[in-house]
Amino acid sequence: MGENRPVTSTNLRIRIDGSAGSAAPYEQLRAQIADRARSGALPAGYKLPTVRGLAEELGLAANTVAKAYRALEADGLIETRGRHGTFVAAAEGSSREAAAAAQAFADRAHRLGLTEAEAVAAAAEAVRARYATPS
Repeated sequence: MGENRPVTSTNLRIRIDGSAGSAAPYEQLRAQIADRARSGALPAGYKLPTVRGLAEELGLAANTVAKAYRALEADGLIETRGRHGTFVAAAEGSSREAAAAAQAFADRAHRLGLTEAEAVAAAAEAVRARYATPS
C-alpha cells in the first residue's frame, strides 16, 4: 500500500491502516474478520470474498489476504469449502478446536509423566504468557 490513508472494503467494512506504527496489514485483516465473526457481525455461513477479490478491493497483495485467511482457518473461525469458497465457520468451531488442542495437550502431559497439578500449571503459564504478549 503506497498510501498512508486507510483503505476500507465496502461489503466487509474492513479498514486497513497503512500509516507508520500500524499493525501489519495481514494482522489488521485477520483481527477485524475474527472480531466480526466472534461478535456475529459476520454470521456463520457468510461467504467471504475470494483472496484475489479482497486483495484487489483493499489494494493488498493476494499473499497478504491468503496469510490472514490461513490464520483464521487455523483458528477455526473460517473454513474453505473447495471451489465453493471460504465461509465464516459455526461459532462452536473455535470451541471445538480449542477442546481438541486441550485434549492433545492433556494426552501429551500424561505420557510425559506430569501430575495433573503440573499439567494444569504448565497450561496456565502458557496461556498467561500468550495473552500477556501482544499478537
